[in-house]
Amino acid sequence: MPDVAAAVGTNPSHGVATSVGQFGGRLASDSRARVIDHWVPCVFGYAAMPKRIPKPAEASSASDRLSIRLDLASGAKIGPGKIAVLEEIGRSGSISAAGRVLRMSYRRTWELVEDLNRSLGTPVVATAAGGSGGGGAVLTQAGKTVIERYRAIEMDTAQAARKHLLALNRACGNK
Repeated sequence: MPDVAAAVGTNPSHGVATSVGQFGGRLASDSRARVIDHWVPCVFGYAAMPKRIPKPAEASSASDRLSIRLDLASGAKIGPGKIAVLEEIGRSGSISAAGRVLRMSYRRTWELVEDLNRSLGTPVVATAAGGSGGGGAVLTQAGKTVIERYRAIEMDTAQAARKHLLALNRACGNK
């Protein structure tokens, strides 16, 4: 497998020295680099992550989908991402475990929880500090209620939209 050395240059738009290379094999400066079958820019010897290509099971299905985001008067914005975080915290009992399952950083997971806590004016997750005895997180009653009401709104909305989605598909030639 050929090694391709990265060429060092300056990004004219930023004036920052970058290490940019094209490779179909391994990057010479990093023996841990994986084989990637398309052009991937490298910055300072580390390959940028290629776009995630969904696996066949993850590919979007042919069915219609309705995505709901609630914008409450309090300023809270509640959508599928925050609900997924709350549900996963409820399952795992941990903010970091929820982040791993959802493929997001601990910091991002924590920010979503804190945004809900702040904008709703009441905690949705109660946490215990980690350490030798362990830590953890549990949903508060408010957190459980947020999930329950969001899912109820989602179901009612999907039911109400069904006939309109069918009509839209018929009008657009889809079956």
